[in-house]
Amino acid sequence: MREAVAARAASHSPYSRFPVGAALLGASGRLYRGCNVENASFGLTCCAERTALFTAVSAGERKFEAIAVTARAGHGAPPCGACRQVLAEFSPELWVYWRDLRGRMLRKRLSALLPDQFELTPRKGKRR
Repeated sequence: MREAVAARAASHSPYSRFPVGAALLGASGRLYRGCNVENASFGLTCCAERTALFTAVSAGERKFEAIAVTARAGHGAPPCGACRQVLAEFSPELWVYWRDLRGRMLRKRLSALLPDQFELTPRKGKRR
C-alpha cells in the first residue's frame, strides 16, 4: 500500500481531483507503479491500475500476484469494472488490496470481484 500511495503522488487528476495510485506485483517479484492520468475528453482518461499493468506488460511481465490501490484519504478505491476486466486478462486470481471508507485494509481475489469475466475463448480446463 505504501507503494500505491507513492504512485498516487504522480497522478494527473485536474478534473476529478481524485488522485489514485496503484502498485502491481509481478510474478517475477518486480513492482510496477501506476497513477490515474486524466484528459479533458474524459473517455481518454486512464486509471492507475491500467497504467501500472500497461507499464508491466511493456516491460515483458505477464503474470501478477497482487495489486494495491489507493485514492485520496477517506475514499475507498477498489478497481473499476474496466480495470478488473483488463487485469483478469493476465491474472484472474490476483489478490486485490484497497482500503474502505474507514481506512480498513480489504483483500479479495480478482475472480471474486469479477466472477464472470469476458473471455473470447474459455481458458483451458474451464467449462461454459
